[in-house]
Amino acid sequence: MKKLIAEFFGTFWLVLGGCGSAILAAAYPELGIGFVGVSLAFGLTVLTMAYAIGHISGCHLNPAVSIGLWVGGRFEGKDLLGYIGAQLLGGIAGAATLYLIASGKVGYEVGDFAANGYGEHSPAGYSMLAALITEFVLTFFFLFIILGSTYPKAPAGLAGIAIGLCLTLIHLISIPVTNTSVNPARSTSQALFAGDWALGQLWLFWVAPIAGAILAGVVYKFISTEKE
Repeated sequence: MKKLIAEFFGTFWLVLGGCGSAILAAAYPELGIGFVGVSLAFGLTVLTMAYAIGHISGCHLNPAVSIGLWVGGRFEGKDLLGYIGAQLLGGIAGAATLYLIASGKVGYEVGDFAANGYGEHSPAGYSMLAALITEFVLTFFFLFIILGSTYPKAPAGLAGIAIGLCLTLIHLISIPVTNTSVNPARSTSQALFAGDWALGQLWLFWVAPIAGAILAGVVYKFISTEKE
């Protein structure tokens, strides 16, 4: 139960900090943080939580990460559904909190609410195929780096930095394509508030990240020198 509570609050923080930076601060007149600021915000949420709850739950904050770690032999399958449930609830709670904050502004409209999308709902109009490839490949490398940086012989205490910077880089690459998911819990939480189009496209932001994570787990387990 302590692990699930940690995952709940960790995913809450990821959505509130990352999506909150996109909704509240990215386009603020003259002082907005832009794509770079949003990318850093997502990376910082993971980096800070890695040191806050990493020793409790492993700081997954993402169903694709939990599945990839399970496939890679780093996580027990009996805990998988509980982790995914906690991540989804934490993400939804973070999005709800963000909605309460954002709606406090006079004339506020939900808009896309930092939801992920493709086609006409891609920030730069990228196709469904482009979005699928982007989410698959970037989640693959995200899990590949997570598995490598948490390897028993990796430098101690630095995994959180590597993983946080990796997520920052991923956002720098893919915000224009899909608004960057690589995380089904993050996508689900925002889609619930964005409306029908986001829920209709949500399937891609479950299928592609999970497929990428599974492949990363298989590949890293094959090349790793770690004993079973």
